[in-house]
Amino acid sequence: MHFSTHQHSPSRINQSINCLKWLARGRCSASLVVLASTLLVITTSLHFKTTQAANFTVGDASGWTFNTQSWADGKKFKAGDILIFNYDPSLHDVATVDASSYDGCATSPSSAIYTSGKDTVKLKKGQNYFICSIPSHCDWGLKLAVNASS
Repeated sequence: MHFSTHQHSPSRINQSINCLKWLARGRCSASLVVLASTLLVITTSLHFKTTQAANFTVGDASGWTFNTQSWADGKKFKAGDILIFNYDPSLHDVATVDASSYDGCATSPSSAIYTSGKDTVKLKKGQNYFICSIPSHCDWGLKLAVNASS
């Protein structure tokens, strides 16, 4: 059997979907059965993949504030999980930084700085570092390191 790699037209996809309905009655071709089955598997896989991500509120009910460094202890994070930073934007912000900037409590030109007070950040695979860039806040413990597995 030969499978083509060209894109299918919307009418061909609609035929494939209808084919699933007609399958029990034996009223569609084998190639449409294969296409419809493939679409079903892909759709199910994409849905499953997107539902795997978890949301975590940094600091739980206290939010992004001092003494959140240990908040991540014991938690399992995966790449794609979402961290939610809730805080008073007149007092704090959230900056994504690298390891050196985390250790030195400083931002760099590549740092993303969030200031809404209700920020969401998607974790990348590996170590993820966050600090408050308001002077002295990071030095006083307003920073977080999270390791996300694949």
